[in-house]
Amino acid sequence: MKNLLFTFTKNYFMPLKAVLFDMDGVIVDTEPLHHKAYFQMFADRNLEVNEQMYHSFTGQSTLEVCQQVCAHFQLTINPQELVLDKRSKFQKLFMKDPELALVDGVQKRIEEYYNNGLSLVLASSASMQTIDTIFERFDLNRFFKKKLSGAELKASKPHPEIFLKAAEAAGEKTKNCLVIEDSTNGIIAANAASIVCIGYDSLQSKHQDYSLADKVIHDFEEISLDKLNFWFQKVYK
Repeated sequence: MKNLLFTFTKNYFMPLKAVLFDMDGVIVDTEPLHHKAYFQMFADRNLEVNEQMYHSFTGQSTLEVCQQVCAHFQLTINPQELVLDKRSKFQKLFMKDPELALVDGVQKRIEEYYNNGLSLVLASSASMQTIDTIFERFDLNRFFKKKLSGAELKASKPHPEIFLKAAEAAGEKTKNCLVIEDSTNGIIAANAASIVCIGYDSLQSKHQDYSLADKVIHDFEEISLDKLNFWFQKVYK
């Protein structure tokens, strides 16, 4: 019995079964468009939001950002008015930007993970309207089991709810899941959900803290499936 227990412990294997993707900055770099849309909205209302304050919003839903803006500037309008204005500006920018593209290397990883049986779930703070627009434009729906929007949940990142629901949507235990995130708030949310997290630190990433990520990458070639599975096992040893 003792030898059997030793053998089991020595050969213990924790399979990776699901990958939970953030969208903005991980799958597609829409951040420049969001930045333009927000600052057009701020300018229309003579709101002086500096870059430091703006970057503190990263990973939060549009509604939460607008609620904070209304509170900070003591605006008497309904935050939803700002939400609708910002989304309208974003959609106009989105439709006019022919250079919008997937993040380098991410489609290859998405297809590789999907073709090898991993469940893929999107867990984004973006609105479902924006998510659907992105997924239709780049034909990503066929790869993903589920898409979740933080805008439709009680709390967005850094609250862990979206990743807990994403694991549930994948039909897997959190210990068999992996999060790929590019924002401080998203990484905090993954940690709070007790899910292993890879921080994607790209050239576009600014003012984000990756210290809580279990691994930091700069290129999706670093997490090809064989490398990812090998690393994932080391996390649980």
